[in-house]
Amino acid sequence: MDTERRAAIDIGTVTTRLLVADVDDDGVREVVRRSVITHLGEGWTETGVLSEDGIARVEAAVASFAQEIEALGVTRVVAVATSAARDAANGAEFLDRLEAAGIRPDIISGEREAYLTFAGATHGGCGENTLVVDIGGGSTELILGAECESADSRAVEIRSARSFDVGARRVTEMFLLSDPPTAREMDLAAGWVAEELRPFFAGLKRRPDDMVAVAGTATSLAAIDLALDPYDPDRVHGYRIGGHALLDVLEQLSELTLEQRRHVTGLEPGRATVIVGGAIILQAVLAYAGLSSTLVSEHDILYGMVLEPDE
Repeated sequence: MDTERRAAIDIGTVTTRLLVADVDDDGVREVVRRSVITHLGEGWTETGVLSEDGIARVEAAVASFAQEIEALGVTRVVAVATSAARDAANGAEFLDRLEAAGIRPDIISGEREAYLTFAGATHGGCGENTLVVDIGGGSTELILGAECESADSRAVEIRSARSFDVGARRVTEMFLLSDPPTAREMDLAAGWVAEELRPFFAGLKRRPDDMVAVAGTATSLAAIDLALDPYDPDRVHGYRIGGHALLDVLEQLSELTLEQRRHVTGLEPGRATVIVGGAIILQAVLAYAGLSSTLVSEHDILYGMVLEPDE
């Protein structure tokens, strides 16, 4: 195929992200990647609706992205909204606001989100029995599959996939109410997460051979473990974080106040509110998988979106 400049926008519960890339038979070459912490789902667990402040933050980010997309000569744009927009009572109103800002996203199902995430996370590698975990603010996608890419072909096989209403913001707003969270709150959160995720692993015929973690929780925990300042995506991508290191980071973060977490090296201040909840989820998935470590990938749903063939 000829080189085509494509753009993907992912509107999640915590972040709004843009990828502009040149795509051809040789793969994906990033032109621009942007991420804005917009906290669309702030307060939504309790109210069931997207707040005006959250919508306005996303609206501003999308308007900025739309201008950049036009300036870069993009020929194809794919935009999706996930958990918060999917579940909110005012999701349709939210889409109308974004259309006025220049982009109208599709609200995709958890299953569609899972497929695109697996395709993006495994791009450029091979794995016979790989578990991909995508921890968002409102939901977590678990996808077990196989992917192999050669010079002239690419095959993706999804063997088991499920989207759970278990996300970093959802866990935070349901359980982690103290600052810092109490030991009881941490235990209740971990117990609830484990119980919610249990059916996926109980249904597997065999445990995964490897695990790839994508999105902000995983990349932030890798950056903290690496003590990165400033953030370096090249060092984060492909980094393997061990289970013991993950538990150490979780324990460290859970003992800090929100203000103290904002100053942790490697952690973007805007993610400090939800990182403990996200780390609890990642630790539970790793334990269920029976693995001692997980790879962290910068390639996620955005890559899956730009790699999608034209309909």
